[in-house]
Amino acid sequence: MAKDTKIINIAVIAHVDAGKSTLVDAFLNQSGVFRENEAVVDCVMDSDDIERERGITIYSKNCSVMYKDYKINIVDTPGHADFSSEVERIMKTVDTVILLVDSSEGPMPQTRFVLKKSLEQGINPILLINKIDKKDARIDEVVDEVYELFMDLEANDKQLDFPILYGIARQGIVVYDPKEVEGLEIGTGENKIRKNTAGGWGDLNINPLFETIVKHCESYPDRDDEPLQFQVSSLGYDDYIGRLGIGRITRGKIKEGETVTVCQSSGETVQRKINQVFVYRGLKRTPVPEAGSGDIVVVSGISDISIGETICENGKPDPMEMIHIEEPTLSMNFIVNKSPFAGKVGKFVTSRHIKERLEKELEVNVGLLVEPTQSTDEFKVSGRGELHLSILIENMRREGYELAVSKPEVIMRRGPQGETLEPMEQVVISVPEEYSGSVISALNLRKGLMREMDTQNGYVKMDFLVPTRGLLGYRSQFINETRGEGTMVRRFECFEAFKGDIPQRVNGVAIAQEEGVCSGYALNNIQERVQMFVEPGTRVYEGMIVGMNSRSDDMVVNPCKEKKATNMRAAGSDDAIKLTPAKHFTLEEALEFINDDELVEVVPDDIRLRKKILGELERKRSGRVYEK
Repeated sequence: MAKDTKIINIAVIAHVDAGKSTLVDAFLNQSGVFRENEAVVDCVMDSDDIERERGITIYSKNCSVMYKDYKINIVDTPGHADFSSEVERIMKTVDTVILLVDSSEGPMPQTRFVLKKSLEQGINPILLINKIDKKDARIDEVVDEVYELFMDLEANDKQLDFPILYGIARQGIVVYDPKEVEGLEIGTGENKIRKNTAGGWGDLNINPLFETIVKHCESYPDRDDEPLQFQVSSLGYDDYIGRLGIGRITRGKIKEGETVTVCQSSGETVQRKINQVFVYRGLKRTPVPEAGSGDIVVVSGISDISIGETICENGKPDPMEMIHIEEPTLSMNFIVNKSPFAGKVGKFVTSRHIKERLEKELEVNVGLLVEPTQSTDEFKVSGRGELHLSILIENMRREGYELAVSKPEVIMRRGPQGETLEPMEQVVISVPEEYSGSVISALNLRKGLMREMDTQNGYVKMDFLVPTRGLLGYRSQFINETRGEGTMVRRFECFEAFKGDIPQRVNGVAIAQEEGVCSGYALNNIQERVQMFVEPGTRVYEGMIVGMNSRSDDMVVNPCKEKKATNMRAAGSDDAIKLTPAKHFTLEEALEFINDDELVEVVPDDIRLRKKILGELERKRSGRVYEK
């Protein structure tokens, strides 16, 4: 990197769906990263398959753009609370953050979390009110809410004096004053502004944001002549060159092929050799012979490097403070699949395969904890939430792994007097007024405490404090009760005294009696009392859950029973049977649905529900209430 190039590192932080990845798209489009004829997908930084399918950012990623003589390294961060460990780490590598807030939603629970982390690092944020073209935008109120949030989080005077910009990230537009885009019509008609070659519309683009970054944030000081100090804030993996350490060079230079001292998390120092050094140019990781202070770099060659460890000049160890990651709040057991259908589809089915995959995940996923259990075929895996763990399971499933997963359990703590403490979550719910009563009633049963309630434009916005236990299995009920019109956002807040028993699933299940193929004739008879999870032609085995009973007790059924063909009854007359469509579970829904005596069987081409004890006689012997 040339000496006259100044470096600024920024992170884009916000709540889910505020437009972070779309804003990064605008940065890349308007800084000449892509060729004119290059095909570019939306949310280009969300490169993972699951990120694209779900429309969320899961892993923080880096890119860089040039503006005048500044190199601006940009980190796109996840907005979901379950991936907050990704946000915590990158705060140490950036000089400022762009806080994105939706012009109608205002600050949400995760906005509070990511802002708190940045203020703790002494960072002075830039506020960008996004989506100002929304019909229900309430720009002035949202700005006031952000000021209140800053004061709530005890921001200092300099942090409170943040610059405010307004934008429509989807169109690549940022302005100093929302009046600049009042009555704006984008399109191709005579009176409408047109797209320009640089990626903006008419005279509007994101240059005001570039200018604000340059004015608001001093470029990183030139400390190339000092001894090397470089803390690893995230990890990557390359099939050809192995494990990669990613972070910002605090001071000094790092060169390919040089020997360095690594200050490990255990307190020991070891000598290692750097193989290659990469910097980001646009979206590409580009090898360079050396990189200087302030730049975000990727290094290869240190196979045992971990997050938080410091790479120093050889013989001059000077470790930085280790990066603290908040502890997991939820755990579940990953078990070797032992169902009658085990090994028919998956490539990796043994405990050794599962153990190696979990160890590989631990290298890059710092919010995860894996512990052995009394059984060699079972591993206790803890994470920051259901989504955090289900993303791991989904990735394993797609890679060809087979496993069974138990019901998620909340991790309790002991208080100073030995009392049991449980995690509590802030839940912000927005629903049409007619559904608010059922939501309040359901969360009261789940030991929730309402702290705030506000009605606007026919919608009720409510703020609850609810035990994490009470939220397990609630999302599906919430979607049904609000007819899909409600939004629910949750974030871990604190540990409080144990709140007592919380009602579990009230319905029993229908369990297959034998192995075979489901028939329409049998399902037609069963569906009068059962909501089916299987269809005609589905292969089932004894102990597999095929539906939800309308009553509270479990019921053993035979979904494979065929109609007897006689002179009076023809087998073909079943063509007129009308079956209610079966319910198909996503992985998260399946984890929410099961009880303590049930498992989710995850294989590459299917997700099945089953009892832990498959045989009907064995289940009766073990007692009606399953004991772990």
